[in-house]
Amino acid sequence: MNPVIVRNVKIGEGSPKICVPIVAEDEASMEKMAESICGLPVDLVEWRADWFQQVFCREKVLAAAGKLREILGEIPILFTFRTAKEGGEKAIAPEDYEALNLAVAESGYVDLIDVEAFTGDETVRRIIDGAHACGVKVVASNHDFAKTPPKEELVCRLCRMQEMGADIPKIAVMPRCRRDVLTLLAATLEMSEQHADTPVITMSMASDGVISRLAGEVFGSALTFGAAGRASAPGQIGVEDLKQVLEIIHESR
Repeated sequence: MNPVIVRNVKIGEGSPKICVPIVAEDEASMEKMAESICGLPVDLVEWRADWFQQVFCREKVLAAAGKLREILGEIPILFTFRTAKEGGEKAIAPEDYEALNLAVAESGYVDLIDVEAFTGDETVRRIIDGAHACGVKVVASNHDFAKTPPKEELVCRLCRMQEMGADIPKIAVMPRCRRDVLTLLAATLEMSEQHADTPVITMSMASDGVISRLAGEVFGSALTFGAAGRASAPGQIGVEDLKQVLEIIHESR
């Protein structure tokens, strides 16, 4: 399995990389959060554009992405429009979702885009191919806020994302009990050891799932999300605490 390299960050090599989401409704708030992140131990920044009030205005989105690039410098940027059906803030038609992601990829301001893997095979393939043509990496994702599917289903979904050409498959699930967290970790280990040609990202959400955000290096998840202010998903912990735990685990291996 080869790491995915974005700017100077190697995802899939060494300790799991820390990604911090920017969750802001307007450009001023977004800029303020980006400036505060620059002083934190982060490897990547995710712009959760579904929170952005003017996300359906292409010019405003591209202007905001350009401002983020200016502020964040060499910190890689992951662009994400999380749809309402997968826990995001807004619904969007598939054709608009495709056009938005491709426009941002073509802008040159971002390094990765998040594509929801079950948006529709043809739509997903066009977005992946279009992003790759621009030199932008793709995180193919799937989120289940209701449950944790069986291990075999989790592995199947991750393999499917890889087969579709994603650079990094990602899955996030909700545990109904502590045993569900073990299911997610077992699926991560099986995927990373037996099937993965790429780095993978997995997490179990909410308080029971916090361990999955910390133990990626042990089970095979290459990136974890930490909070700097408002969290974008249940179970995210503060960046500085997260960094400390990841370093302890890394140094013990």
